[in-house]
Amino acid sequence: MSKPTFVRPSLSAALSAWRECLTQSGLPPEPLWIFAENLIIEAGATPDNFRTGFQTKFTPPDDDALDIAYEIFSETDARIVFYRLGTAGKKSVCILLCDPWLEKRDAEDGFILRHDWNISFRPGHADGIEEVTDLTRWVRRIKRGRDFQDFDFGMALATIDEIKLHGRSLMPYERMAERMIGNLRRKLGQPE
Repeated sequence: MSKPTFVRPSLSAALSAWRECLTQSGLPPEPLWIFAENLIIEAGATPDNFRTGFQTKFTPPDDDALDIAYEIFSETDARIVFYRLGTAGKKSVCILLCDPWLEKRDAEDGFILRHDWNISFRPGHADGIEEVTDLTRWVRRIKRGRDFQDFDFGMALATIDEIKLHGRSLMPYERMAERMIGNLRRKLGQPE
């Protein structure tokens, strides 16, 4: 079975279409981009309920993080999703997603599909999302033991750092070796 053909637009063209989508939905057209480390998932009122917030104070994304994530995601055949989590400070809090699993998401799920680009837009609702500035809440955020969400397919800032430093994302064994070397250097009192 052959895959359908598509041509990815430039990031600026995709962002223009995203802003237009937000405007047509009556949402703030100015995006605030966040990444995996910026998400804060906290326990809600019941064990099955979770609250989603974000922070940019403790792990702020670099100015070029979105460019790098879009470039890396564009190198795959997987669907890219411009995903809005909510509104904060008159901006739409957004995260860029990419994974073949997102192919299953369609208009019924609130996604606007652009098959010619293999991109989807999910503007969501006009709900607000809390920006958390308390370090304790960020440290205590839930990292596992919760239901899987669409936004779990976002890129991590740690991956952006690896790409900037090494020109690619590292393999798991390379990450472990880098940590071990860093720990050894600290124990020996050597600068990194």
